[in-house]
Order: sequence, then structure tokens, then C-alpha cells
Amino acid sequence: MKHLPLVTLALAASGLVALAEDWPQWGGNDPGRNMYSTAKGLPDRFEPGKMKAGTEEIDLATTKNVKWVVKLGSQSYGNPVVAGGKVFVGTNNESPRDKRHVGDRSILMAFDEKTGAFLWQLVVPKLKSGKVNDWENLGLLAAPLVVGNRLFVVTSRCEVLCLDTEGQRNGNDGDFKDDAAYFVKDTPKESAPPELLPSDADIIWRYDMMDELGVFPHNASNCSVIMIDGVLHVCTSNGQDWTHVNIPSPNSPSFIALDPKTGKLLAEDNAGIGPRIFHGQWTSPSAGRVNGKWHVYYGGGDGVAYAFDITPSKGSGKPIVPILPGTPTSQTEEAETDYLKKVWWVDINPPEYKAKDGKPIKYPAAEGPSEINSTPVFYKNRVYVASGQDPEHGEGVGRLVCIDATKTGDLTKDGILWEYKGIKRSISTCSIDPATGLLFIADFSGFVHCLDAETGKLQWVHDMKAHMWGSTFVADGKVYVGDEDGDFTVLAADRTLKVISETNLGAPVYSTPIIANGTMYVGSQTHLFAIAAGAIPAAAEKPPGNIEPKK
Repeated sequence: MKHLPLVTLALAASGLVALAEDWPQWGGNDPGRNMYSTAKGLPDRFEPGKMKAGTEEIDLATTKNVKWVVKLGSQSYGNPVVAGGKVFVGTNNESPRDKRHVGDRSILMAFDEKTGAFLWQLVVPKLKSGKVNDWENLGLLAAPLVVGNRLFVVTSRCEVLCLDTEGQRNGNDGDFKDDAAYFVKDTPKESAPPELLPSDADIIWRYDMMDELGVFPHNASNCSVIMIDGVLHVCTSNGQDWTHVNIPSPNSPSFIALDPKTGKLLAEDNAGIGPRIFHGQWTSPSAGRVNGKWHVYYGGGDGVAYAFDITPSKGSGKPIVPILPGTPTSQTEEAETDYLKKVWWVDINPPEYKAKDGKPIKYPAAEGPSEINSTPVFYKNRVYVASGQDPEHGEGVGRLVCIDATKTGDLTKDGILWEYKGIKRSISTCSIDPATGLLFIADFSGFVHCLDAETGKLQWVHDMKAHMWGSTFVADGKVYVGDEDGDFTVLAADRTLKVISETNLGAPVYSTPIIANGTMYVGSQTHLFAIAAGAIPAAAEKPPGNIEPKK
């Protein structure tokens, strides 16, 4: 197996992964996950073009400021990343690139950064347990992390995979040699896996969180992993079953640390979140250095924001979950696995979201409590995070909080620097513009909110008039954001609301735009657009000429 170079791990630890202007992970080169780029000269509008008659192919001659466009599946939630001359994005298999793999699959596609030419794909079969764990046609939800020639991604099968960024083009590397069998697991072709092709992914190692940890993902698995000090940090997606009452694996961890070279489990959290999960857990971790020490931040399925020390402590240190009511929980159990120690925690649900007139408000009531599905953002020793629920639950009350990341312990009462209850339920991550000190965040009800990041003072609210799943992105004095109606809007990153442009992509926008090497990438449910000012369209993407057995 090829080991990651020490210099690469050092770069990863500092957040400077891959090339300086690549966007190698959710949040780019910032481990704090602030959805912001220093890029300049970006267009304030573009024309997505028209379909060629009888096809789903965009006629590039009808576009403006578009370098290339590629067809994805029919449901694309995964945010793209760009590293090493390649663009990686998750989708489903409704537009199969390979006739050997048809039907419902989750897909990670790799494209050439300059031309959009298809390079290779990871095919992830659906779990046999069905949509209770792996919702039909949903596709691959997570944004991968790229470090050197290795890519790390959480799949819809609740696994963490390490892939070679070159796919099978440079051979079947690593200790994992069952790639072909993996691509057809739990499918009619399971007994006769097809021969590997250069257009297939190359799996280096695989860590199955359902098998290894006993976790039970609710409907979907999603976590955009992060690497800090040479260690991977992952949310396990543990949740409820189909009854929406029972938690099958209350003792399973919610957050874990893995060795990026081998996939070995290094540590798990000691927060004991399992018994308190409202629904599911789909957050992604962020990280920040406070007083010289790295901390990793998560949003819990119990509605609590957590900070953990990244240095594992010995033993599990987790409370024993009582089997019968009244069983003492003050004891602790010791296990072989080390644990990630809590540094601080904040219950993001205020008392009025939990009870009314002395009676508990039952989840998922619109006026009641929520979990945290968005990614906490670390910025200038503060953590910003909003509450929200599965979009299937509809709209409801929310809360955005700014937490003092320098404190320790339970910060629910004295660690919140400011709060904003004008936001509705949100699954979006915020964007902070260092040039203006403004924070921008979307909510599921379709509103973009602008606040002063220091004080929390509201500046303005813009109604997109459609639900919003993705996040805002700030760059070059502009705020970029898309919505469920397919509208892509550019706003001024200013204290006064100004709509610069609006265009419709012809399909819902559930992902977040990103910028790499001067190019913006915007994904709709069906297409991925590469956008740059004055772009001359590349030649239309052609099917790869390498879908044939390797010699």
C-alpha cells in the first residue's frame, strides 16, 4: 500500500491540502469550513444554456461564462471538490456512464478539471435493508476529502472508503483487492463480478461503520470527513429506525477518528448521544485551533453542538446506558478503544422550543426542538451553527448561535455570545466575509439572512421564494446561492440588500457552489456547470474511450 507522504499530512493538518487554490474538501482549504473564497474576478451572472433537441445535453453555444457542463444523475446533493486537476462529485445512477452497472446505485464521478471529460467513477450498490438505511435513488450525499493521491468519502452504505484519485488507470493499488465484487454487492451480478476497467474506482481500504460499530443510519449516511494532524474525523450517521421511536444502536458512537493510511479505528466520542437522537445524524465536522490546541466540532442528533479534543484519551469513558428505567448511569465503562474527550457542549434548543404551558413539545413539531444537520463553522475563536431537521419534516422554528470556542464545559447558559431566532429550520452552513465582517446563512423556508458576525445584529433578509437545501457561498464581494426551484441568485455581500442577478438552471439546486482555481462549480440535480468570466466553452464531453478490459 502507498503511504501518504509526511509533507502531505503536515499540509492537511494546517488545512493547506493539495494546491493553494484547489477546493479539496467541504470548506476548501479552511478546516473551519467557512464557505468563503479569496478568488477575484468572478462573474456576477451566467447563462446555463439550452438543451439540444431530444437530449439532456447542454448546447454550449447557448451558454455565457460557462467553460463546460456535464450530465450527472437525476438527484445530486453531493457538493463538488476540486484537487489535482480533477473534479469529484456525488450523484445517483439515473444517467449511467457504464452499461455494466445499471439500476439504483450511488455514484462518485471524477472529471477532468479543464475539459469536464469523464475519467472514472465509484459505483456503490444499495444496501439490502432498503430505504430505512439507504433511501432509494438518493445517490451519494457526501463531499469527499482529497489529500495528495488519496480520496476519502462516506458512502450511502455507511462506510468510509479510501480511494486512489487515479482510479484503476494506474492499476489496482492498496491492500483491498475486491473492488469488482464490491461494485456488484447485493445486486443480481454479485456472483459474477465484471472485470475491472480503467474507468472504475480503485478502493485502497474500506471501513464499514454498520459492521464495525453497529450503527444504524436513518434513511441515509452523510458526512464530509476532515483530516486534522493526520487523523480522519467522521460522523457515523447513527439514528432511529423506521418507527421513529426506537434507536437500534444507542451505545454506538456518533463520532469517530480513523487512521487515514489503514482505516483502523483510533477513537470514538464519549458524549453518549445515542439514546438522545431525535431522528438521524448527518452533520460534518469542522476544526479550529484554540490556545494552540486543535478541537473538532460536530452538531449532534440530540440538538447539541460539541467540541472534542482531537488527542485520544485512554478507555471509552462513556456512561453506561441503562437497560431498565432507574438504573444508575454514573458509572463508566472502560474499553480497548480510546475516546475523544468533550471540551465543551451547547444545547442549541432554548426552553421555549422544548415545552409550552408546562407540557413537552413533541419532536418534530414545527414549534419544537431540532437536531443539528448543518456544519459548525469555526471563525476567530467562535463557532457558528444553526438548528434544523430532515427536510421531509417541513418548516419550523430555528436558532442560529455564536459560541465562544475558548471556554470549556457546559456552555448552554454562559457560552453563547449571541443568538438569532429569526431564522427558520436550516440544514445550511454559514458563510462569513472577512472583508465586511458579515455572516450569510440560508434556511429551509427559503430566506437568506445577513447578520453582523461579531454582534449578531440583523442587516437584511432576502426571500428566495423556494426551499433551500444548500448553503450560501461568499467570494469577490458577492453571495452565491441556489434553491429548490432551480433559481441561482447572486447577491451583494453588503450591509444593504442588493440582488445582482438571477437565473434558472432548469432543475433544483440542492448543493452549494464552490470555487477552485478561478472557476466556480454549480451543481443542479442533473448537471454540473463550470463557470468563469469570459470562458470559452471546452469541447463537448465525449464518452471515455477506455471502457474496455485492461490488457
